[in-house]
Amino acid sequence: MARVFNFSAGPAALPEEVLKEAAEEMLDYRGTGMSVMEMSHRSPAFQQIIDEAEADLRELLQIPENYRVLFLQGGASQQFAMIPMNLMKNRVADYIVTGQWAKKAYTEAQKYGKANKIATSEDKTFSYIPDCSDLPISPDADYVYICENNTIYGTKFKELPNTKGKLLVSDVSSCFLSEPMDISRYGIVYGGVQKNIGPAGMVIAIVREDLITEDVLPGTPTMLTYKTHADAGSMYNTPNCYCIYMCGKVFKWLKAMGGLEVMKARNEKKAKILYDFLDESRMFKGTVVPKDRSLMNVPFVTGDKELDARFVKEAKAAGLENLKGHRTVGGMRASIYNAMPIEGVEALVAFMKKFEEENI
Repeated sequence: MARVFNFSAGPAALPEEVLKEAAEEMLDYRGTGMSVMEMSHRSPAFQQIIDEAEADLRELLQIPENYRVLFLQGGASQQFAMIPMNLMKNRVADYIVTGQWAKKAYTEAQKYGKANKIATSEDKTFSYIPDCSDLPISPDADYVYICENNTIYGTKFKELPNTKGKLLVSDVSSCFLSEPMDISRYGIVYGGVQKNIGPAGMVIAIVREDLITEDVLPGTPTMLTYKTHADAGSMYNTPNCYCIYMCGKVFKWLKAMGGLEVMKARNEKKAKILYDFLDESRMFKGTVVPKDRSLMNVPFVTGDKELDARFVKEAKAAGLENLKGHRTVGGMRASIYNAMPIEGVEALVAFMKKFEEENI
């Protein structure tokens, strides 16, 4: 069977070149006579894999020397607790709630101290990013938290909030490595890798060194302390070895493609094809305020639930997979991460035009 165009929000499509390379190494990784899946994480071969992965990620994002890269388990959702456990010294934090994942992080933080919702876009089903130029930042806040790209709702912070000197923490799960970032503007940047970087099962956290201390909330488990993992080079316990290996291959693929400036231009070109069609379509409508549109996740609707369901079914039959929207938005959602080729977006738009002509 031919490969489909996979528009899944995550776990998501991976670059074909990476999958083929991994397949070739499945039974024998570089003469070791075994798969990376079977390899000891204490072996020299795996140490080289994790070291190269970190070095390539640092190069791609130009990560400053005073930031540590941690390959962690528990997914992005575990960071909802790990962040307040490690950072909430004053037991106060400010949250900007622009979607379901930021809302979950905000709810979790309330277990550890006073979490303040200082801005939100809940009033319009998270279809826009609120003005964050002059927020009511709490004087004693330990940090300000955002989810930078909202996978479900298709919004993206185009400008970082004015935190008035407070530490910024950002969940970048669904825009990780889609464009350059200035890591020095954040205290912690983290993201689940299953959308834009690798297979499911890991989160990468980039943490400023001065935030990695033993001064954590009482009762914080050893495994949920950043210092535990930083001191052990992400190998306090057995890490997700195969996922690190796959992410490392994606980092090399990104470098070979020309780096993050090239990926940003590529992603802008892909998104423009789809958004331009949505803006002129008589049937399909985007659900996001244009200035806040994500390059990665594009939700759209026809306004008719039965028609939406038929579109998803017929698109699947045409080799366009995983286009059903999230239940809170309805309709459709096309996730067009780095690994989605421009041909996939062109095929989607061609199918949408055909469907519109046949059903309007």
